[in-house]
Amino acid sequence: MNRQEKITKTTGQILKENICTLFNLLNLIIAIALACVQAWSNLFFIAIIALNTGIGIAQELKAKKLIEKLSLLSAPKADIERSGKIMQIDITDIELNDILLLESGNQICADAVIQEGTIEVNESLLTGESDAILKKSGDSLLSGSSVISGKCRACVIHVGDDNYASKIAKEAKKTKALSSELVLSMRKVTKLTGFIIIPLGILLLVQALVLRENDLYHAVVSTSAGLLGMLPKGLYLLISIGLAAGIITLSKKNVLVQDLYSLENLAHVDVLCLDKTGTLTEGKMQVEEIIPFHHDSASTFLEYMGSFLTHTSDNNATFQALNQYFDCNDKFKPIAQIPFSSDRKWSAMQFENGNTFIIGAPEKLSASALPEHIQAHMQAGKRILVAGITSEIVEKGSLLPKLTLLAAVTIVDPIRKNASAAMAYFRGEGVAVKIISGDNPVTVSAIAAQADVPGAKNYVDMSKIENDADFTELSENYSVFGRVTPVQKKQLVEALHQNGHKVAMTGDGVNDLLALKEADCSIAVGQGSDAARQVAQLVLLDSDFSVLKDVLMQGRRVINNITKSAGVFFIKTLYSVLLCFTCLITNTPFPFIPIQITLIDLLIEGYPAFFASFEPNSKKVTTKFLPEAIRRSAPNALAFTLCFLIYLVLHIIGVLGATGENTQENAILYLLIGTIGIMGVWKMCMPFNKLRAFLSVSTAVFFYMAIGVLLYLKNHLLHLDLLHMAIPNFTSVLIFIGFVLLSFLVERILACTIFRKAPKSKLLDVF
Repeated sequence: MNRQEKITKTTGQILKENICTLFNLLNLIIAIALACVQAWSNLFFIAIIALNTGIGIAQELKAKKLIEKLSLLSAPKADIERSGKIMQIDITDIELNDILLLESGNQICADAVIQEGTIEVNESLLTGESDAILKKSGDSLLSGSSVISGKCRACVIHVGDDNYASKIAKEAKKTKALSSELVLSMRKVTKLTGFIIIPLGILLLVQALVLRENDLYHAVVSTSAGLLGMLPKGLYLLISIGLAAGIITLSKKNVLVQDLYSLENLAHVDVLCLDKTGTLTEGKMQVEEIIPFHHDSASTFLEYMGSFLTHTSDNNATFQALNQYFDCNDKFKPIAQIPFSSDRKWSAMQFENGNTFIIGAPEKLSASALPEHIQAHMQAGKRILVAGITSEIVEKGSLLPKLTLLAAVTIVDPIRKNASAAMAYFRGEGVAVKIISGDNPVTVSAIAAQADVPGAKNYVDMSKIENDADFTELSENYSVFGRVTPVQKKQLVEALHQNGHKVAMTGDGVNDLLALKEADCSIAVGQGSDAARQVAQLVLLDSDFSVLKDVLMQGRRVINNITKSAGVFFIKTLYSVLLCFTCLITNTPFPFIPIQITLIDLLIEGYPAFFASFEPNSKKVTTKFLPEAIRRSAPNALAFTLCFLIYLVLHIIGVLGATGENTQENAILYLLIGTIGIMGVWKMCMPFNKLRAFLSVSTAVFFYMAIGVLLYLKNHLLHLDLLHMAIPNFTSVLIFIGFVLLSFLVERILACTIFRKAPKSKLLDVF
């Protein structure tokens, strides 16, 4: 059996990646330490972590199931001949000595040897070289390469791990390094946390046992609370849930997401490169009219065209349209042929009578300008093919000799009904659209204008551009590019990158492969070639590019909502780090205990962030995740740190006592840190709508109500001291209110000065 590379994680990988994380390991170590001193009520955070992990696993498994279901629709098939029967099978079912029936657009799925026919092959996926290679009977074909033109029958000689592509899979696929800003940012946080949490925990524990002479129970509980506060436990969960939810939503629109983080990448895109065929147009080409160059050339043209179509190996969409329109005949016998390629833009067939029939792009076959009535068709957006004959020798690598032109053929491809609406949407979202096509630039420009592409009349003929031209200037100054070669497509994407753009590239053919791999987000249409679908991160199974606006919205929803939510998560992370160092320097116990931190994790961080993550948010992404999250959280964290320092001063002068379990000082500080966290939630939810207003109010209500219920249970009903917190007296409430007013004032001053949104604070440059 031929092994197929899976595009989804296995169930084992999903379980491993959600369970075996550094965050979970650190939490497990803290839990073991608490269990050793029998601090059972402080172990509730483990249940929250288990719930978070379970939700993350469930969401990823659901997304995996949907992706695999859709991937069956997009899975490459192979046409084979086995035991004299022609059949279409999954590439996983290919066996040794099967006969592959290959044609233009197919990806060669197993090493084989040609038995009959001639094809041109692109081995760029294996070698990185885009030049077409002619393969004839007896030549070897490598799995992973693609058929550009022609047809052949080839015998399979390797399957599975024996295939060339399998042996050099990493080099062949040229998989890009992970470019997810969210994941890379969280790795920074994880690395920093992992670097400081263990030595800091040891120092705090030793200090409590040696310098303050605490018993082991109180030393472990106090140290654990400080370390737990540093871990933004829910953020990884929030990222995976947000992306998985996006995949699930898009799957209902027949969009196959083959790379989880492509949604995030597309959210940053500001240039969308489209091919004309199959994107702006329906990709259903049909011959509209024959225009003879001379009154007596029509019959000659039909005779040569009929014989050409009978024997040609060309079978792309253009030649399929020709086949449907013209009657085939066998008047002329072929002795040689040169198949069509996107580089040459013509196809030729030599017949026994000494004449060679050539059909292709007008600028390749006609040295002079076409008649005005033919140019008018081109300006109307119709594709023009010109056909002619010559008695001179035609060679693939040489210029064409002078031809006797017989006729022009007009081919139309209807504009998609929703193309104009899609263009208007991208224009409104600040996404520039570039049309990059191999067709005549006049034709492409006309079709782009019909689809309301901005700057459609501003086009360039890339066949007249030298290889050493300034592509960076071209990519900025033009919106429509015609007669683009595969290498030039890649160069245009590279130029856009050099100009600082994030680029999404759509494609459907072998000629798009290099550009697809170069783009930040690669998108293939379902009707495209096997090779394009396998390389792309997204596959539009219905070949309807208008759903890209839904993909864009899903990516922006994830980025924007998680960035805003991270501002709440990092409040606790930042003040925990600051408090731990303050406590270490001043020989003061950490003011909270694990169960109190867990309540904040659940009600102030997890609850509002989870529900807010599903809210539509298609606002253009203009900030980086980590700097923006820190900018949002730092004022709140610093405001609480200042209040804690003031508390220490008041404690030293004897106004306030030492903080600890069931003390008024602990109650004041705990209510304060909860309130500062709620301020962060309110900031996250601005500007308010019904959902965000509800989350803001309900977060505050749930937090204070939970404290009230737990204190009532402690003193009345069950006498369960879960929160280890004293009921605040009147004096404590007044001090708490004073601290709230001070923290609000400090937060506003910091948010409006050092951490204001613009200009960017230099304090955040390191991130």
